[in-house]
Order: sequence, then C-alpha cells, then structure tokens
Amino acid sequence: MWKNLSNYRDAALLFFRVTFGLEYIYVHGWPKLAGGISRWKEVGHAMKFVHIHFGFAFWGFMAAFSETICMGLLLIGLAFRPSCVLLVITMTVAAISDYHTKGGLGAASHALELCLLFIALIFIGPGKYSVDQG
Repeated sequence: MWKNLSNYRDAALLFFRVTFGLEYIYVHGWPKLAGGISRWKEVGHAMKFVHIHFGFAFWGFMAAFSETICMGLLLIGLAFRPSCVLLVITMTVAAISDYHTKGGLGAASHALELCLLFIALIFIGPGKYSVDQG
C-alpha cells in the first residue's frame, strides 16, 4: 500500500509548493513587503545580530522580497533552487535574531525549522510539475 504513494511524489510536491507558498506569502511575506520603509527598517534591524549595522531598510526589503517574491517563484517552480538559497539566508538571520531577542532556541525554532525545510528543498527540487520542470 505505502509503496504506491511514491507514484504521486511530483503531485505531492506541487500540492506542497502551492499550499505552503500561498500561506507563507499571506502570513509572512506580503505584510512585510507592503509595510513600506518603516517596516523594512524594523525587519532589517535583525542584521545587527550578524554584525551588519547599516542599511537596515535595504536588508528588511530583501527579507520581504525573499519571503514574497522568492516564495512566489518557489510556488510556481521557477528559479526554485536560487529562491530556496535566499530563503535559507533569510531564515538563518531570522533564527539568529529570534534566538537573541526572544529568548533562546525555543523562540528561534520556527525560523530554524523553515531554514532546514528550505535546505531540504534545495536537494529535493521542485518536481516535474513546475515551470523549470526540475
């Protein structure tokens, strides 16, 4: 019974990309991107935890960009792996920031889990139902 499920691997990847991508954009990406410069500066201040103390609006915009545009690309399967790399970087900084500001590994676990998920997706690829047809 279970071995037949592997026949639906590409369909499952498509389902995952679309559902996860839409939810992630709605909850995480779009609110940051639409928040404008003040929100970008707020998000960008996380860079101080990786010893970068300039350009907070730029770094915040880049986080919002990766969480919205790169996730949109991941959703359709276009530039899938480069998008995952940018999301890994974003989630790494988010995990480090959450660790320092919100109190330890438990607070950073969500961002860390997403980081690990995006690392796994780099290796898995988008599946055959994608624009790249990876």
